[in-house]
Amino acid sequence: MEGKTLAMAEIFVGAASQRSEAARRLAEAGLVLAGAGLVAVSAQWRIDLPFTPVPLTGQTFGVLVTGAALGSARGASALAVYLLAGAGGLPVFAGGTCCLDRLLGPTAGYLWSYPLAAWCTGRLAERGWDRRFGTAALAMLAGTAVIYLLGVSWLAAFVGVERVLVAGLLPFLPGDAVKLLAAAAVLPGAWRAIAFVRGPGGHGA
Repeated sequence: MEGKTLAMAEIFVGAASQRSEAARRLAEAGLVLAGAGLVAVSAQWRIDLPFTPVPLTGQTFGVLVTGAALGSARGASALAVYLLAGAGGLPVFAGGTCCLDRLLGPTAGYLWSYPLAAWCTGRLAERGWDRRFGTAALAMLAGTAVIYLLGVSWLAAFVGVERVLVAGLLPFLPGDAVKLLAAAAVLPGAWRAIAFVRGPGGHGA
């Protein structure tokens, strides 16, 4: 897809499309499921804090990478599948939890923000922001801001406005900064690997 800037996933979907329509659909479904799976795996790293119902997890990293790699529509779809899996009883939420009570409780705002955050990072990746570390970091920052905006706003109804910054924002900033930078490093590195495999005659997505 020379001359266009698209998400990384488009490379694999484009290759599958050259085989058949069925292969394209299978690739689309596989990428969405892989994105949901990445977030589910990253959610299993969990540390509970005594002063807040919000745990430290690896989910943010999975959400940001999924959105940037899959693009806006597929990224949002992957996170919607993730939420549906958890609502349906699969232990995909933080620390192997699940079910509708997690989507209605104190941390529900963070969970509901994930499709929108993935869409945001994916949209910026489709504009080429994932090709360099600096712009990739800005894209990840935008996605992180969406997560905080929805998550903290919802949490305030449970812990009160006076406690919400301590319970849902400030303790998480250092860890999320690390996850943000790690996610920002993954995509440019992956693009360099793809360019190397394709060689000088390959076409960018």
